Amino acid sequence: MGKGDKDRAAERGAIAPLGSIEKACRILKAMTDPRHSRLTDIAEYCGMEKSTAMRVLDALAREDMVKRDPVSKRYFLGPEMARIGSMAQERFDWRGVAHASLVRLAEKFEDTALLSVLSGIETVCVDVQVGSYPIQANYQRQGSRRTLGVGAGGVALLAAMSDAEREAALAQIPPRLANFPALSRQALGERIEAAQRDGYATLINAVVHNIGGAAVVIRDGGRPVAALSVTALSERITTREKELAAALKREVSIIEASLAENRPGG
Repeated sequence: MGKGDKDRAAERGAIAPLGSIEKACRILKAMTDPRHSRLTDIAEYCGMEKSTAMRVLDALAREDMVKRDPVSKRYFLGPEMARIGSMAQERFDWRGVAHASLVRLAEKFEDTALLSVLSGIETVCVDVQVGSYPIQANYQRQGSRRTLGVGAGGVALLAAMSDAEREAALAQIPPRLANFPALSRQALGERIEAAQRDGYATLINAVVHNIGGAAVVIRDGGRPVAALSVTALSERITTREKELAAALKREVSIIEASLAENRPGG
């Protein structure tokens, strides 16, 4: 590992330098988001030097885990990942338990409703329903990843964690927030405190100018596992905040009841 990798690992709260398996896992997870297809983007997102990321990508390519387009030079997940994925199972069928809630929210508020599942210090968008309002404010799609705190859903999840879990997450995410000056540790802390007080999270003009979101955490057996959100133009969030929060809480209660019914061994 080069000096740059070691510095980034320390910033991300790693106890020891990343091993080859951890690097490969981070790269594969990053590539589920279509935005991370160029070497530069993959390396930056994973906190690695480009030379390190390239070595790992080359090894993954030899195993058909990733492919590289010779014309565009972009990387994408390979056929072996599809075969592995066909045998993998989520703990829950998220679309099955939450899609109806997304549809109801999108129809009621005419904005974008989305479901994000917790994955380490990230959220992964697993379902999206776009509303009918002419200006849609969502920049996520299925497979998109966001660092915790970059979005109302991530704030809601941080607020619902135990103190130890939250501090561990907050120790790792600062390098990823460098491109979001409005998301300082203090500002994020204030949003987390507000979410704990109100039972829902909002984030306005912090990720994209004039864009905001409201979210409520989804728990399984008391543990935060996902978040239900509505994103819209900022004024469409602030002028309907209480109504959005109430609707999100109603839908979350429905989803949580479904999770309890479908819990393995339940």
